[in-house]
Amino acid sequence: MRTWGCFLLLAASAAASPDVVTRANALYQRTDYQNSLRILSQDPAPDSDTYLLAGKNHFMMGDFRKATDSLEKARALAPSNSEIEHWLGRAWGRRAEGGSLFSMSYASKARQSFEKAVALDPHNGEAKNDLFDYYLNAPGFLGGGVDKAEAAARSIVTERPAESEFELAQIAEKRNDWAAADRHLRRAMDLAPKDPGRVVDLARFVAKRGLLEESDRLFEQARKLAPNKPGIAFAQARTNIENHRNLEQARRLLQDYLKADLTPDDPPRQEAEKLLKRAGG
Repeated sequence: MRTWGCFLLLAASAAASPDVVTRANALYQRTDYQNSLRILSQDPAPDSDTYLLAGKNHFMMGDFRKATDSLEKARALAPSNSEIEHWLGRAWGRRAEGGSLFSMSYASKARQSFEKAVALDPHNGEAKNDLFDYYLNAPGFLGGGVDKAEAAARSIVTERPAESEFELAQIAEKRNDWAAADRHLRRAMDLAPKDPGRVVDLARFVAKRGLLEESDRLFEQARKLAPNKPGIAFAQARTNIENHRNLEQARRLLQDYLKADLTPDDPPRQEAEKLLKRAGG
């Protein structure tokens, strides 16, 4: 009986992890990262999913050291998981931005993780996006380069044509070819006419070129496409603040944003609070 009882206890513990992760993930999706971590800490049998979600929570809270620690544990348990490798690349990338003596090492680790994430799953679009961003912005001695970025952008033209055009626009902007950037962004919007994000991309670009009335019209167009998408308000507020105009509107948009039901895909509330201070709110 003692042996059978121990077996039942072990079986219950082994089955507990999925339930814990499910409950913690529901909180994560509501951006309640602290309580999500609290639930995860109660997992009697943490596995790669537990550590992955913990890493994502720490990342969203801005604790990138704890994020890498958790994600390294997840990778040790599931070394062929593209999502884990991708998030690890993000965490190392944010640590590289800290300007420490180890920044170059962290940047290299970020690139290696992004490249491995794509190699593990060629259909991981978000990993491909982040790898493109790395190539575009990192110097050559850290494995970056515009040529690499362009190759990455052109490699997705069949599977994600609108995203390819957006990335080609970023390359054109990097080269100060504003006309080409404008063409690529408009092409991206034509290829994905129901995607408000493509409209927002163009709205932010034309604002930088001084076409502020067109930018306002585009933001309104994006809002009509997705009236319940709070990220549009954040993007318009940020654009207004960057261009030192319509600050009262920017404050109102950010106040509404902070009251909205956000997801991890939306900009963090901390960023909105910082912008609100810049706008005098």
